[in-house]
Amino acid sequence: MGLNLDEQKAVERFRQDVVDPSRNKLVILDFWAEWCGPCKALAPVLEKVAAEYADKGVILAKLNVDEEQFIAAQFQVRSIPTVYAIFQGQPIADLTPARTESQLKQMLDQLLEKLPVQNGETEKLAEIEPLIAMGEQVLAEGDGERAVSIFAQIADMAPDNPAVISGLVRSLLAIGQTAEAQAALDAIPETLRNDPLIAQAASALELAGNGVDTGELQALRAAAAERPADMEAQFAFAQAAFAAGQRDEAAESLLQMIRTDPEWNEGAAKAKLLQIFEAVGLEDAWVAAQRRRLSLLLFG
Repeated sequence: MGLNLDEQKAVERFRQDVVDPSRNKLVILDFWAEWCGPCKALAPVLEKVAAEYADKGVILAKLNVDEEQFIAAQFQVRSIPTVYAIFQGQPIADLTPARTESQLKQMLDQLLEKLPVQNGETEKLAEIEPLIAMGEQVLAEGDGERAVSIFAQIADMAPDNPAVISGLVRSLLAIGQTAEAQAALDAIPETLRNDPLIAQAASALELAGNGVDTGELQALRAAAAERPADMEAQFAFAQAAFAAGQRDEAAESLLQMIRTDPEWNEGAAKAKLLQIFEAVGLEDAWVAAQRRRLSLLLFG
């Protein structure tokens, strides 16, 4: 490309220090020199703001114009300090006029609103998403103990993530640890309580409260079979069956109740079935199949 060896080395340093990080970060590029008094006055401001904005995906890169004359010339730097915002390898804003913390923060906030900068939260989410998917798969396969172990480890990394909390609660319920599941749900911040995933876990916990032992479940099953017209018996068995992990039987009983008398107890069977759907997860394949059956019953 017509560059001598020193220029090639300068370009490579710039690529490593500025261009590569700017692929998903916002880089504050500070052109400075040792002899520049205003540069030394501005440096603490840049360093302080960059540190405060690190979680938002902002980093600071400093370029000594005496040592990197070739790069400074490419940017046509005429005076220093000169400060640019670099994103995806391109200068997108001149930050030089910002000489105070408030001015610099205002300019950065405006840029961050418009750019797909990868911040600390998005990095963490990208890191834990495959782990959450693994935990959900293990739970769906019926290995509750392993699912608890996976979600507990993820919770150490992201304790306030709704998907992690929901997975942990439902995994604890899968192995019969209702009290521990309740404690995990009680510990969540108030700001997360309206999250749909938290509502899913809360529904699962409420349904688990209807759990019975094997003998009681058998008795409820027998009572429902002997008295098919007894809605109370059918409802009690459906609740117990789902709490015991027999969701096919639970859904079958509730669908039969809806078929027989959809208005019984103010539509309790439909309400319970919808609660089960929420607890399992609306995107679950089993839920999708049962919802189709429910729609056929209600709308023909």
